[in-house]
Amino acid sequence: MAQNLEITMLVDIYGAMLTDKQRDFLSLYYDEDLSLAEIAANEGITRQGVRDAIKRAEAQLLDIESKLGFEKRFRENLQKIDDIRQVVAEIKKYNSYHGMSKELGAKADRIEELLGQLTETQ
Repeated sequence: MAQNLEITMLVDIYGAMLTDKQRDFLSLYYDEDLSLAEIAANEGITRQGVRDAIKRAEAQLLDIESKLGFEKRFRENLQKIDDIRQVVAEIKKYNSYHGMSKELGAKADRIEELLGQLTETQ
């Protein structure tokens, strides 16, 4: 299951570097959850042909990721965003317990808003 998610993310990032047929096969296999036999029947080729095409596309995506590392950096950035959210929540909690400034609370709210905008576009 973890590899399925990884391949799906790699297709989102690097899919334009694949052929239309490779993208189609990966989409049918991972997104539509069709079996190799079902894809083969729809495409008029052998099950082995579909499997080989999918394996080549996966290898190509993994190779591109190993060279560019965009997916890894994306995951790392999402983790950093989660860490920032946690720190903001701690600041707000501390601020509310100790009756500190409304300005600090407003700034924490603004940070949360900006983090929300960052994750909406990703």
